[in-house]
Amino acid sequence: MTAQDWADAALTAIGEGGIAAVAVEPLAARLGTTKGSFYWHFANRDALIEAALDRWAQINTEGTISEVEAEPDPRKRIKLLFTEAITSATADPLEVTLLATATQPQVAAAMRRVTERRVAYLARLFADLGFPEPEARRRGLLAYTVYLGHAQLGHAVPSLLPSEEGGEFRAYLDEALEALMTC
Repeated sequence: MTAQDWADAALTAIGEGGIAAVAVEPLAARLGTTKGSFYWHFANRDALIEAALDRWAQINTEGTISEVEAEPDPRKRIKLLFTEAITSATADPLEVTLLATATQPQVAAAMRRVTERRVAYLARLFADLGFPEPEARRRGLLAYTVYLGHAQLGHAVPSLLPSEEGGEFRAYLDEALEALMTC
């Protein structure tokens, strides 16, 4: 078992039951290993939670940004980013679970780092579209709040959101993004 295996298992546990679900013995059982493996990689539970939150940031922020950066057109990058982020957040409860536990100090610190990175990246995309820096920052922040609201609704009241069938979701997303990208 690697430290990354433990961090991934902790992320799964967080998605299922929040930070309280990160417990060494159940995770060891899930991984088919012993507590000794845990202590080989981590000094304590807090270190595991920190590693899991770092892994979340790497996968769901830096990984997504790297994928999107392959697209040269900024409008298409924004659409690709939102399609990927919203689809992922709707399918996986982890982001909403982390938001619900954002008062926990480790989660709060990770959320602050990730949110600042995401908003800065979005602001850069809007600047690439030609918006002046202050407006690009405002639009980046607004775009991020659209994403968070959609993620929350996707878990709390999914029936309110347009379905994937019949192109409803695509039309909804295109209209929302067009409003954000239009002067």
